[in-house]
Amino acid sequence: MSSEQRPAATAVRPYRKRRRAEAEAETRQRITEAAVKLHRTVGPARTTWSGIAEEAGVQRATVYRHFPDLATLFDACSSHYMGLNPLPDPAPWTEIADPQLRLRRALTELYAWFTRTEDMTGHVLRDIALMPPIRATARFMAYFEQLGELLVAGRREHGRARARVAAAIGHALAFSTWQSLVREQGLDDEDAVGLMLGMVAAAGGRRSS
Repeated sequence: MSSEQRPAATAVRPYRKRRRAEAEAETRQRITEAAVKLHRTVGPARTTWSGIAEEAGVQRATVYRHFPDLATLFDACSSHYMGLNPLPDPAPWTEIADPQLRLRRALTELYAWFTRTEDMTGHVLRDIALMPPIRATARFMAYFEQLGELLVAGRREHGRARARVAAAIGHALAFSTWQSLVREQGLDDEDAVGLMLGMVAAAGGRRSS
């Protein structure tokens, strides 16, 4: 090889490496999107490695190469899906002093999120007991626990009344509650929020004998 040819050959190598890296990233993204689609349509527990490979248009070995275990696959799927459908941010709610107004704001935003993500949220919650303990599901469940604590904070109830209010708020935050009120009973989100606000207020009152 002449000295005139060496610079051109050397310049080709970084280009090829860059194209290879881009192709690998595109394949990983395609696999992630395929898994998200299957999680949304059939659920995580019924999603198979073969199904992901078929949906992504790759060999099953290619899926394993990018995602050697369920934890890495679920982390990628969760990051991708939540990036497109982020959970409501509770930070602005902390600035609302009135607990009932804070709860109204939280439920309004949360129920709107349930509406947008019903297929994915329903399948994930249905299958969560069948899945191994992984960071993605742990973060999801922790979000709702923290939400309950935030919405109970600052309320005037004490003792058993406070325990009832906490339970009522936890019930109001549940996806299954929203699904029952909206999908089964035919309420819209606004009426469902109003009903839950009334339930929480009643939970803090004196119990009838």
